[in-house]
Amino acid sequence: MGTTESSIVDSARARPGLLLVVLLGGLLLVDLAAKLAGFSILPIGEAISIDRLGSNLWNGVVIGLVIGLAGIGLSMTYSILSFANFSHGDLLSTGAFTGWGVAFLIAGFGDIPVRALLTVGDAGSATPGDIGAHILSTPVAILVGLLVAFAATAAVALALDRAFYKPMRDRDGISILIASIGAALIVRYVIQFVYGSDRRGVTAAIDASNLAFDPLGLSVNAHELTIVVAAIGLMLAMHFMLQRTKLGTAMRAMADNKDLALVTGIPAERVVTATWIIGGGLAGASGYLYVLLRGTIQFDFGWLLLLLIFAAVILGGIGSVYGAIAGGLVIGIVFTTSTVWIPSDFNQAAAFAVMITMLLLRPEGLFGGVSTA
Repeated sequence: MGTTESSIVDSARARPGLLLVVLLGGLLLVDLAAKLAGFSILPIGEAISIDRLGSNLWNGVVIGLVIGLAGIGLSMTYSILSFANFSHGDLLSTGAFTGWGVAFLIAGFGDIPVRALLTVGDAGSATPGDIGAHILSTPVAILVGLLVAFAATAAVALALDRAFYKPMRDRDGISILIASIGAALIVRYVIQFVYGSDRRGVTAAIDASNLAFDPLGLSVNAHELTIVVAAIGLMLAMHFMLQRTKLGTAMRAMADNKDLALVTGIPAERVVTATWIIGGGLAGASGYLYVLLRGTIQFDFGWLLLLLIFAAVILGGIGSVYGAIAGGLVIGIVFTTSTVWIPSDFNQAAAFAVMITMLLLRPEGLFGGVSTA
């Protein structure tokens, strides 16, 4: 017993930062329990109902799944190509606009001009209600839009690789990183030129589209259920590919030791091509699902979301696919539940605070991603 107590004391002395985080986390949990009971211990925040807490947690899971799905491609790019791809956020925007353009075309074909549909409402006066894009009323349009978002963004990601990254493959990571910033600007302003710069609504509103779970105090939207099913399905498909296929084995080998993988005869260029196709496709799908969740679209939303995706990838362990998923869920839950104590304008700061804390206490992340110099 004395030995155990001594080891705990020694650990606390060796890592005072960890002890501080544990104490702060415990204090927040106690304060949360007090707020649920109707009073507060800390001088920030107000009392909260179980319904609101359940809603915050559910929203955090949904947002976290979208961020985690987007983070998979970013982690794959880093682990195999060894650079942080700053054009990744604009791939989300690419998938959103191309996918929703096709979804609009299917949902509103015959009643609204084709140009207005393909440009997601920028070239016409039709409202989301006129087009009627909703998972309950136009499920085929929503599903086909998701597939198009994946395919179109995979093609754009592969084109960016052939145009910018492949000629620079043997250069240092900083050069390719700067090239990715340039590629991001090109993609972003091409999207702005084609689709316009204004924010507009996308999804239609349908009565009785929510499911109530009274014991948990939850009201779950049909679109949220669609996002959860689609995101988990894509993640499971990714897991199967990595663990059960030759391509997945080759990808894991390239991520672990590129030189050894080349010596053993793994076709490096094929693996790189597959990385861009899969990573870009997942980015496009996550952008499409994010718009399904928010109900609005704007040309630069992917760039604005990129910092949260980076935070999730770093938190989970940069280079780790499973770390990106776990990091996305943590960031999403922190993003929504932090509003118990702070205004919603500052919830991104709370997410980044968690990321910085992880870097200080465990730089390799939750899943110990690829080590960097």
